[in-house]
Amino acid sequence: MDIIEAMNERRSVRTFNGEPLTDDQVNALNGIVAEAEDPFGGDVAIRLKSFDLRAGYRPGTYGMICGASDFFLVAFADDRMSALSAGYRFEQVVLRAWEMGLGTCWIAGTFKDADFNSGEEWAPGERLRVVCPVGVASEPRLFEKVARITFGSKNRKPFGRMFFQDKVGRPVDADSPFREALEMMRLAPSSRNSQPWHAVVKGKAVHFYSEGKSPLAPVDMGIGICHFCETERFLGRNGSITVIPDHPAPLCDWEYVATYTSVD
Repeated sequence: MDIIEAMNERRSVRTFNGEPLTDDQVNALNGIVAEAEDPFGGDVAIRLKSFDLRAGYRPGTYGMICGASDFFLVAFADDRMSALSAGYRFEQVVLRAWEMGLGTCWIAGTFKDADFNSGEEWAPGERLRVVCPVGVASEPRLFEKVARITFGSKNRKPFGRMFFQDKVGRPVDADSPFREALEMMRLAPSSRNSQPWHAVVKGKAVHFYSEGKSPLAPVDMGIGICHFCETERFLGRNGSITVIPDHPAPLCDWEYVATYTSVD
């Protein structure tokens, strides 16, 4: 499986088979975490933590998760760049876990902090904000099937409503080299499937904007931009993400986030 297949196939998993990760899987995942990087320079910490289900301990996720004994913990500082970094960096981990045959599910807010924070220390300013089970998926529970329908997890906004050429309202050129990367951004996961991302292509630059108003919108934008950049990398194209100080003016009621510039 390559990264494009992972982006197309990956889904949130909330029901697991109850088996802990093997030592080889733990080592591989920790290696992926160590290699994950992002262009925003925020303060982020990602750790893998195991719980002994056989001893009867169940970390609190308010019924959202069943059968998971291993969780990623994602802590980051309370600023926009750190939220962007967290989304971008951890989505790399999520996609590579899927390539390994392991399911995951981003969880923000619906977990008991004390259960996951026990024995953990974070750098000054960082706080645990996201947990994510990881393991082998089992048959989804009725709750999980209902949740997917409720949140519309399979649904995505049309390409033409999200991405534009030169100005809002003009479709991206049919032969634009950025179409595939933008399509993978369109398929990215987001909190409550909010899909806050927009982009305007201008020459060799792609300007990203956020329509989201929730506190998790910057995390979602990091996830979407990760999909875009990972696709560009997979296709063998070089580019960089920068936050332009004298950036393009916000469009509609969108907030400017960052710009990708191709060097090919």
